[in-house]
Amino acid sequence: MNEKEKMLKGLLYDANYDKSLIEERTECKSLCYEYNNLHPANTDERKKLLKQILGKTKENFLIEQPFMCDYGYNIEIGENFYSNHNLIILDPAKVIFGDNVFIGPNCAFYTPLHPMDFETRNKGLEYAKPIKVGNNVWFGGNVVVLAGVTIGDNTVIGAGSVVTKDIPSNVLAYGNPCKVIRNI
Repeated sequence: MNEKEKMLKGLLYDANYDKSLIEERTECKSLCYEYNNLHPANTDERKKLLKQILGKTKENFLIEQPFMCDYGYNIEIGENFYSNHNLIILDPAKVIFGDNVFIGPNCAFYTPLHPMDFETRNKGLEYAKPIKVGNNVWFGGNVVVLAGVTIGDNTVIGAGSVVTKDIPSNVLAYGNPCKVIRNI
């Protein structure tokens, strides 16, 4: 099994030294660079480039510049997806967003996990767990969502939250760590 296959299966893989994964990240980051340097009014070219970067999109979406990701092909966005400036998605595992997801500025979604054992970690090994976001979810600014988290439908995540565990549907949640505050 090669390193990409291990990565996609959520197994420990060589993230730092595998040449093919480095090449894939470089290609994706080159496309992100191109996207981030397009004129903001050039909406058709921006959309076309995002469709090239991302694994799956619907028709109506907008990601404000700048935007960065690792591979792109592990990211799926639903209909009426909107992200404000400075979205970062580290996607060695799937990151799936439902329909009508709105993301405030400076938000990040991180699927990689690093071993606690420094000797293993120092070899460049990591693993990744997917992130899943339901429909009609709103993220305030400066939210970080960590690996393995699922966020249910119709939920609001307050600004500045660090989401470390699953959040159910139909709730307002915020804090560090993010916790359910009340039902909506």
